[in-house]
Amino acid sequence: MKESASLSNASSAIRSLYPNVAGIPPIPDTLRRVDRRRLRAIARRLAKAYGTPPPPRHLPPLEELVLTVLSQHTSDTNRDRAYADLRRRFADWDEVADAPLPALARAIRRGGLGPTKAVRIRAMLRAIRDGGMPLDDRAFTAMKDQDLWDALVALPGVGPKTAACVLLFSLDRPYFPVDTHVHRVAIRLGLVPPRSDAVATQAAFQESVPDDEMYPLHMNLIRHGREVCTAQRPRCSECVLRDLCPRVGVTSSR
Repeated sequence: MKESASLSNASSAIRSLYPNVAGIPPIPDTLRRVDRRRLRAIARRLAKAYGTPPPPRHLPPLEELVLTVLSQHTSDTNRDRAYADLRRRFADWDEVADAPLPALARAIRRGGLGPTKAVRIRAMLRAIRDGGMPLDDRAFTAMKDQDLWDALVALPGVGPKTAACVLLFSLDRPYFPVDTHVHRVAIRLGLVPPRSDAVATQAAFQESVPDDEMYPLHMNLIRHGREVCTAQRPRCSECVLRDLCPRVGVTSSR
């Protein structure tokens, strides 16, 4: 009975990530909530190793939304350079929404994938404006959590991770983003099944992580994935979680 209820909750969580999409990805039969006892032990170890993460930027939601798109497949440094170039080139978000794509792509070229990201940024800004919302610092701020989630994932090019980043970093709402580092670490630790994709992993963490632990755990898992549990040859000998980790999928380590 308990397993059936847990699967139902997880399934509902995945479906909520795609409220306006008819054909959602298949829900894996093996998906369950993350083991909360293990998760607490992992969170404590990481907090002891890395301390309290720096506070979130608390940028206006539109800024966080654009920054998150710019962050895809690049470093934080290049993301920030591209964002600074974008803000220098265009006076406000309405100008960005009305800009020719080549001009927009040139403005963000230092972030990489300029033509692709330009299409996404312009499309989502136009969709927000076409929905009757002004493109200013107040956009989205008065919306309730679920309403805002639904509005964000309905935008072109905005997936669950991007939506959760806006909610968590900009507005301190309890949403848990799963990026490539968190996804990798979660699988290696055996917190989710090996074949769980990032969307399923995010749904499982959203169901399992206490609200007040979402930001610090997210940040510490990212740091751990960047510095220790790297994609190639993770530093298992230096890992503070090594006695808790089954090393799922790890074939070579340091």
